[in-house]
Amino acid sequence: MWSISCPISSSVSSVSNSDYLREHARRLLRHVRDGDTSAAMPVLRRLLAAKVTRAERLADLHAIRGELRLKHLLSMLAAELGYLNWDACKLDIDGQPGAVIDRYRLDAGVFNDFEKNWFANEREARDWQRDHGGYIVRYGEQAVAILNRD
Repeated sequence: MWSISCPISSSVSSVSNSDYLREHARRLLRHVRDGDTSAAMPVLRRLLAAKVTRAERLADLHAIRGELRLKHLLSMLAAELGYLNWDACKLDIDGQPGAVIDRYRLDAGVFNDFEKNWFANEREARDWQRDHGGYIVRYGEQAVAILNRD
């Protein structure tokens, strides 16, 4: 049976949620600016969906990607987490369990050493988890079971 507890060490999760999100936003900003369209486009799509810039089309946002700032990425992450803005997020997020930001740890590769099973939604992942175990991470509409042997 696979463990249902988080497989990452406590040293990784000892960083506050807000500090982790700031670092992640910096990483995403580098993806946007580094000139590699394949790395920039997924982030630009997320920025567009979060409506944190004045750009209305992906092509427009791509054209001005050099003008994007850390505040745009922080606002995007806050919106993805259900907050109105980064200020509201940073006031609350450190009081939340670390699992709230596991989707961003997954993006950053923290779980790369573990087997993963993807599901269309969290309900399907939880159903599978009851029989097989695994640590569930919500990822937008989808979910992933991170598999770690006890």
